[in-house]
Amino acid sequence: MSASWKSLAQLDAAVSKCRACPRLVRWREQVARTKRAAYADQTYWGRPVPGFGPDDASLVIVGLAPAAHGGNRTGRMFTGDRSGDVLFRALYDVGLASQPTSVHRDDGLTLRGTRITAPVHCAPPANKPTPAERDTCRHWLADELTLLRPTLKAIVVLGAFGWQALLPVLAEAGWRVPRPKPRFGHGVRITLDGPTPLHVLGSYHVSQQNTFTGRLTPEMLRAVLSEAASLSGLD
Repeated sequence: MSASWKSLAQLDAAVSKCRACPRLVRWREQVARTKRAAYADQTYWGRPVPGFGPDDASLVIVGLAPAAHGGNRTGRMFTGDRSGDVLFRALYDVGLASQPTSVHRDDGLTLRGTRITAPVHCAPPANKPTPAERDTCRHWLADELTLLRPTLKAIVVLGAFGWQALLPVLAEAGWRVPRPKPRFGHGVRITLDGPTPLHVLGSYHVSQQNTFTGRLTPEMLRAVLSEAASLSGLD
């Protein structure tokens, strides 16, 4: 982990300039050039997407990676795609977001005591980063959680990929992760000892594959977020 970041603003600025993974760089920039027809008149972000939320957040939400025509277009995690529509509606319903929709970076949305980030900061082809890309990007998440450590009380992980990517990062940041590592599942909750007690909760990802099929319902997502808000002192 880097000791050079004095603030999340510094870290986020550095994240947005990263070019460490050639395949991801090529893909994110190709998508930004070719665009989707519905967004042909828009300028795509086309860079790594940093996390967002207050620098004293007590709750962190960890996803997978930016969507090609969502975060990679707007420059903000889960902003401008259908997964984000589901997530921000639920965050608003439980009192963690100022509005139920998120369409672009300057739409006025703020998060209360909550930060959203991901283990991979570039949009990957087919929404599937490789293990090597995940590991190359790991240090950004480790540094982010280290900066948040004084206030961090709970993490909600959206999906098995994020769960598997997060646990080694938590171990590196000083929390004691049980062995064998806890398995992912919707509604799973573990509490880790370390610099401060940390509650880690699992939820199915807010992908269309899950939300359109009913594997993840709004009620299920709100229940996990409500529990995390309570554990974080945000209820």
